[in-house]
Amino acid sequence: MRIDIITLFPEFFDGFKNHSIIGRAIKSGKVEIVVHNLREQAKDNYGSVDDHPYGGGPGMVLRFDVLLDTFNHVKSILKSQMPNSQIKTVLMTPQGEVYKQKIAQDLAKEDNLILICGHYEGYDERIREYIDLEISIGDYVLTGGELAAMIITDSVIRLLPGVLGDDASSQDESHSAGLLEYPQYTRPTEYEGKKVPEILLGGNHKEIEKWRKEQSIVRTKERRPDLL
Repeated sequence: MRIDIITLFPEFFDGFKNHSIIGRAIKSGKVEIVVHNLREQAKDNYGSVDDHPYGGGPGMVLRFDVLLDTFNHVKSILKSQMPNSQIKTVLMTPQGEVYKQKIAQDLAKEDNLILICGHYEGYDERIREYIDLEISIGDYVLTGGELAAMIITDSVIRLLPGVLGDDASSQDESHSAGLLEYPQYTRPTEYEGKKVPEILLGGNHKEIEKWRKEQSIVRTKERRPDLL
């Protein structure tokens, strides 16, 4: 998979790409992340990418011509390097569909993702005609779309085959099956009077699986009944 990120602040992604699961996935060739600076398509010598909104109002709006030229530039690169692959374009916006694990699972099936990060007061509305999916990571407002793009990138990459080492790891996580994950325990077996449930120590995998499913339902009912 290749993920292209369009942003005003490409340096935000330097550390993100080099550490933990993301860094290992890149080094192993399972994913490629390319970050594009929106200012490279600016129309003046000052690198301007925004302007005052027509009709008045506070703040600045990202210009349509800069956004579209950057998008077309990235798309042309992908078509020349991977001519037979499908491209999915995603806009980071608080007006989008709230991000869920099911969306991450769908995006993980794509060959190429283009993630566009907003800033200031948002985008010129005309760019939406070129977008496949608009995503919000929650009902709140961020300074820019970079954090949202990182969250989407991380959640998608960990679903790619072989990235986690054991593919079952991503299948058992919270939300993957529509429920919260069951409680997890490790050594020591007892500490400060707190013990690991006996059922996890007996080696009966059928009973352990049954217990885990029951615990997932109980935990979801208590903490996120809206998921049931």
